Amino acid sequence: MDVDVESLDAITETINIGVGKSASLLNKMTGSHIRLQVPKLSVVRFKDLEKTSWNLSADQKISSVLLEFQGNFSGVTAIIFPPESATSLVMLLSGENEPGPEMDAIRMETLKEVGNIIINSIMGSISNILSQHLSFSIPVYYEGKLSGVRAIQRNINDDDWVIVAYTQFQVEAKHIEGIILILLEVGSLEHLVGIIQGATR
Repeated sequence: MDVDVESLDAITETINIGVGKSASLLNKMTGSHIRLQVPKLSVVRFKDLEKTSWNLSADQKISSVLLEFQGNFSGVTAIIFPPESATSLVMLLSGENEPGPEMDAIRMETLKEVGNIIINSIMGSISNILSQHLSFSIPVYYEGKLSGVRAIQRNINDDDWVIVAYTQFQVEAKHIEGIILILLEVGSLEHLVGIIQGATR
């Protein structure tokens, strides 16, 4: 479906509010000055993710945290970090800079904690601003190819709509990127847009 400009702007603003809250929490947790922005947002089919301007290849290796949600609109929210950004973020937040088994464990725990904070802040923002009750599953950490996400979340279909938000982290003068995906089950995008249009009138 086509999402009108006003609805797309409202979704972007809602996600930005959640991202702002997560940045504040990460600042307190790490003692680092972290700025997060969502300058770009688009809506595509899951099967068309590779055609987005962020070149999300099915064979690309990623580090990701996924959270399933249910309500008037249902789906999965994920934060995805490309390899270089994942490594840079972990090194900055953990203070570790040497590869090895300990670093692998630190990497998973750090990215999982950061991902949980970002996802919960975004979904909390969507839930509160739109006055929607959503229930959440336990977050899942995944590392591997983007195509493998479907093995973790089997309810994802090729024709499901995905809200894709490109996220920029500014941490201690370093540029780190992440991609937020909100994968919506059949009919959920229509429900979400309808709720947004009702709330903004």
